[in-house]
Amino acid sequence: MEGGFYVANEHFDAIVVGAGPAGSAAAYTMAKAGLSVVLMERGEFAGAKNIFGGVIYRKQLEDIIPEFWKEAPLEREVIEQRLWLLGEQSVVTFGHRNEAFKQPSNCWTGLRVKFDQWFAGKAEQAGALAIYETVATELIREGDRVVGVRTDREDGDLYASVVVVADGVNSLLGKALGIHREWAPDEVSLAVKEVIALPKEKILDRFNLEGNEGVTIELVGQTHGMAGLGFLYTNQESISLGVGVMVSDLKKKNIKPYQVLEGLKAHPMVKRLLQGGETKEYSGHLIPEGGYHSIPSLCGNGWVICGDAAQLVNFVHREGTNLAMTSGRFAGEAIVEAHQRGDYSKAGLAGYDRRIAASFVHKDLKKYQGMHALLRDVDPTIMFDKLPYAVNEAAYQMLLVDGVSKAEKQRMALRGIKNATGGSMNLLKLGYKGWRAING
Repeated sequence: MEGGFYVANEHFDAIVVGAGPAGSAAAYTMAKAGLSVVLMERGEFAGAKNIFGGVIYRKQLEDIIPEFWKEAPLEREVIEQRLWLLGEQSVVTFGHRNEAFKQPSNCWTGLRVKFDQWFAGKAEQAGALAIYETVATELIREGDRVVGVRTDREDGDLYASVVVVADGVNSLLGKALGIHREWAPDEVSLAVKEVIALPKEKILDRFNLEGNEGVTIELVGQTHGMAGLGFLYTNQESISLGVGVMVSDLKKKNIKPYQVLEGLKAHPMVKRLLQGGETKEYSGHLIPEGGYHSIPSLCGNGWVICGDAAQLVNFVHREGTNLAMTSGRFAGEAIVEAHQRGDYSKAGLAGYDRRIAASFVHKDLKKYQGMHALLRDVDPTIMFDKLPYAVNEAAYQMLLVDGVSKAEKQRMALRGIKNATGGSMNLLKLGYKGWRAING
């Protein structure tokens, strides 16, 4: 080692590019098994270039680090999950609150800047060599085999038996492999998020919580008729509020993402939850939304790809970190097997493909493979504007005691929902398409 970097041309068992959840999971898994591993990150520290809402699920991380919750920088234990359909000045709410989510915990809210540093630190403790503020500019090849990466450091070539590509949605190395094209605007969303400081006592009071309990709220509506979802998550002494909108719709509407977020903040039902808060952080991030049909080849001669770089995101349930960590673990396990055999070819790394195919990652993405086509084919103003408004108006009328009969109110509600979708036949077609889209 020289100057905290590395000796030129030094050879490692594996190089992991990207210290997000996928990359750190892979690095930890391999280093714990005794492999020599480099974990490379372009930010000045892990998490510096990353954001998420962010929910951290127990099962997938526990499979990597048992009882991680005893030391990981987690925010709140989520005991309630809500879905809000927003009208102009109203909300129709669905939700589930359950003490069983504590026995054991299902998930926690978290702040990526803290969590990523901790997770990468665990990989370092296991023996991985972390290199920060370093960009992998291209792959080094010998014939059809990847044998290392070239970096933006002077004399910065690194060599390894296998390279783990975990460099995010706009994967530079994925493009170099020819498996990662420039995503179409309808395959990615742009998410913007604010972290809003709020005293712990106010969070407990406003969300009906005790101790370390937490709530997540998914928001549908108030996105200017564009396909997108908002989110509001409780942290210890802050709120994470954000919204992700399809890039294709942002281009069509010529609306800036921050304008959508400001609209959500101004909604009376959201505004009261944020009252008195102070914005401490604002960030933006692309999120892969292509789903099942956008998943590239996952391995080849001397390389594997995982996490966002492999489009492994379940946008229907807003799950990404758990898929990323699982894919990173699977990649690491497959590489350990390849190391034992001394075979880093595509066939030698095929255990990664097999693990993904047999897991919830592949099964869930396959189940929702029709959602992308649904969002592409259906006017987003119907699903993300007119229908939420119609449902709110129907609820208002049904609960308003004004001398109009309940039978007439039911007819009014049905007319409003039909009008929102363009008539009875369109409503039936939308229902059928939606059912098909969520059932593979």
